[in-house]
Amino acid sequence: MDTTTSNAPVLEVRGLTKRYGGLTAVKNLDLEVHAGEIFGLIGPNGSGKSTAMKSIMGIERPTSGTVTFQGENVAGLPAHRIARMGFGMVFQHSRPLNRQTVLENIMVALLPDSLFMLFPDKALTERAKWIANRVGLGSVMDRRPPTLPFADLRRLELAKAIARDPKVVLVDEPFAGLTLAEVGTFSELIRSFRDEGRAVLLVDHNVKSVAALVDRVLAMYLGEKIVTGRADEVMRNETVRRVYLGGAIETSARPETSFKDKVPLLQVENVSVHYGKAQALENVSIHIHHGEFISVVGLNGAGKTTLFNTISGFLPYSGEIVRDGEKLRGTSPAKIARSGIVQCPESRELFGEMTVRENLDLGGQHLTDEVRERHLAWLFELFPILKERQGQLAQTLSGGEQQMLAIGRALMMQPKILILDEPTLGLAPVILETLSKALERLRQTTDITVLLGEQNVTFALPHADRVYVLEHARIVWEGDPGRFAAEAGEGYL
Repeated sequence: MDTTTSNAPVLEVRGLTKRYGGLTAVKNLDLEVHAGEIFGLIGPNGSGKSTAMKSIMGIERPTSGTVTFQGENVAGLPAHRIARMGFGMVFQHSRPLNRQTVLENIMVALLPDSLFMLFPDKALTERAKWIANRVGLGSVMDRRPPTLPFADLRRLELAKAIARDPKVVLVDEPFAGLTLAEVGTFSELIRSFRDEGRAVLLVDHNVKSVAALVDRVLAMYLGEKIVTGRADEVMRNETVRRVYLGGAIETSARPETSFKDKVPLLQVENVSVHYGKAQALENVSIHIHHGEFISVVGLNGAGKTTLFNTISGFLPYSGEIVRDGEKLRGTSPAKIARSGIVQCPESRELFGEMTVRENLDLGGQHLTDEVRERHLAWLFELFPILKERQGQLAQTLSGGEQQMLAIGRALMMQPKILILDEPTLGLAPVILETLSKALERLRQTTDITVLLGEQNVTFALPHADRVYVLEHARIVWEGDPGRFAAEAGEGYL
C-alpha cells in the first residue's frame, strides 16, 4: 500500500545527527513515515540504525536535527514525554513486571501517569483483556512473565506498546530470537497495526523478514542513508548489495572429494541451543574435513557465534559434536582448546596492558623455548607488523593490528582447527587484504583446518572450500562457493 502521496507524514526526521565524542554514529539522516505505512530501517552491524531509532525515541539525545511528530519537534525530549504524545515503543529486551500477571502488566501500561487509579475499574480490565487477545495472549492472561515462552514475552512488549493507542509504533529488532513460524505470526501482528492506520517504524538485522513486511525501506551504512525505496528495489541496489555482501565474489575451492579422511575431522550433528527461551541454533549440522577451509556466512544475529561457542564447549546443547569419532559433550573449554580446537573470538579478548610479544607468548606458553621461537619466526613472516610492534602495548594498536594479534595468539597455540569469528568486523579494506593474504598462505602452506564465520561474503568465499549459509538459527544452504553466487547469493539478503 502506498499512502505516501495522499497524506502528510506522521513522523518526519530531518538532518538527524548523533555524535559520541569524535565518532559520528548517525549523520544527517532524513526519513518520513506516514499513517498506515510500515517503514523499515536496515543496515549491516554497526551501520547506525539502532542509534537512529534511539535518537528518535528520546533514549539518546540527538546532537542535531529535528524529529517532527504531528507538526511538533520532539527531538531532545525525554522518552517518557515522547511516549505520552502518541509513540508506542517495543524494545528488543523485554522488562516486564515479573510478579504481576500478563493482564496486570498490560493494565499498568494503560494507567494514566498519575497513578491515582490504584483500584482498576471494569472498563480498564476489559480494555486490558481486549489488548491481550489482540496480540495473542488471551490464553495466558493470568500467568506471570517468567513462566512464558520467549515469543509470548515479545507479544507482551507489543501489547504494552499499543496499550495507549499510539499513532506511531517503533519496533526494535522484532524478529530477534524468534523461529521462522513465529516470525510469520509477528509479521501479521505488525501488519495489523498498519491496517489500523498506525505508522510503524522498525529496525531489524533480518533483512528478508523486513523486506517481506515493509512498504518502504531505508538502507544505512556507517551512519548515513544509502537509499530509500520499495524493499525489492533497495535489495537490488548495487551499493546495498556491496555493503552487505562486500563486492564481487571470487572463488578457489578444492573439491570435497580431494580431502582424504574417510570420517570428517569434526561433525556437528543436529545441534540446538537456547538462550533462556530464545532459540539460537535449531538442528544445525555441519562437517569439516582435515585441512578443509569452511565458511559459515550469515547476517548479524544468525547464530554464527553461538555455533562456534558451542563447538568450543561454552554452551549446553542438544545433538552431538564429534571430533575424530569422539563425542565432545562434557569436555571443558580449556581441554577442547588444548586439544587443538582454538577459537579467535569476534571481541578479540586481548590483554590490553600487556605487549604484543607477551600476548603471543601466552598463546605459546605450552611450547618449549626452541619450538616457541621457531613458531614466532613463522608467525612474524605471516604478520610482519607484529614483529615491528612486539614491544608495544596491545591496547595502543589499531583495530586491524589488534585483529592480527588475536589471530596470531590463536595460531601460537598450534591449532588443528582454527575458528575465526567475524575477523573483518569494522576493518579498513587495506587490512582486509593483509588478512586475506595471510589466510591464503595458511591454506597453501599448512595442513591447518579453518572454520570461518563471516557476514562479509566477498572476504569469506575466496578462502572457502565449502560454504554453509546460516539464517535464523538454521542452516539453509550448503555447497561450494562457485554455486553460492548462482544459488544463494541472490537470497542471502
